[in-house]
Amino acid sequence: MARIKQVACHRRPDVDYFSMKAARMSAPAQGGVRKPYRYRPGTVSLREIRRYQNSTELLIAKRPFKRLVLEIGHDMRSDFRFKSSAIEALQQASEAFLIELFDLTNLCAIHAKRVTITPIDMQLAKIIRM
Repeated sequence: MARIKQVACHRRPDVDYFSMKAARMSAPAQGGVRKPYRYRPGTVSLREIRRYQNSTELLIAKRPFKRLVLEIGHDMRSDFRFKSSAIEALQQASEAFLIELFDLTNLCAIHAKRVTITPIDMQLAKIIRM
């Protein structure tokens, strides 16, 4: 194939194109700080649901739970003492109870054709559980 000669483009003589390009390259980007990336609504919550469903560790912090147990025990009798294994067993049982309660509450909300759980759903779940 034969070489075709390139046609010269008509530039204005009063404009220095090289200095314009250099100024454009060295100038800071307009707008300043870049906006942080945002996930679509629901993506992060679904990721958290999967994370907590796969995990087996306790979700309630140990120290506040221990303080609560000791406070309740002190209200009943002032000379109550607890082994650490007993407090851990109480925490396991209470978390299992709460998970089951929220599971039933969610089913009650779904039955009512809602996505959001309400206190009425929790009361109904407690009645069903008894």
